[in-house]
Amino acid sequence: MIEPTEPEHLDEAVRALTRSARMLDRALPDISMADFRMLSAISDGIDRASRLAGMLALGKPAVSATVDSLVRRGLLARQTREDDRRAVDLALTDRGARTLQDARAALAGVVLDIAGHTPDAEATLAALAVFGEGVRARHQERRAARENGTCAGSEAAR
Repeated sequence: MIEPTEPEHLDEAVRALTRSARMLDRALPDISMADFRMLSAISDGIDRASRLAGMLALGKPAVSATVDSLVRRGLLARQTREDDRRAVDLALTDRGARTLQDARAALAGVVLDIAGHTPDAEATLAALAVFGEGVRARHQERRAARENGTCAGSEAAR
């Protein structure tokens, strides 16, 4: 972990992220942020509940409950695999794909609006993209530690 040279920047960054998370959550049409994350992961090719649990750092009961809810609302479909009748794949329905597309557009609109309130919107978007790379790298590192049994306490699991 780095030590910030300007602690007030870190405090402001934390505040900005928590405020923006709420703005993003409110912008989602008809789904929650947890639903959005699930639909996005399935759209990206993660088609099994056990893989979703690992990727999203959720317990299997939470994944099952979210999947059940998305299936009931017609956003996801369960499909039995031909090669293994015990295995069930998850896939977006047409309605689920449209909902995900609408959600991505809504979230992008919020990000663009916020970036437009900064002195350099393009630099802000570029910095957020780099920040996203850090988020992915941290997630992969924590996931590998969990899988290897080397995580220290609950912090490593996040």
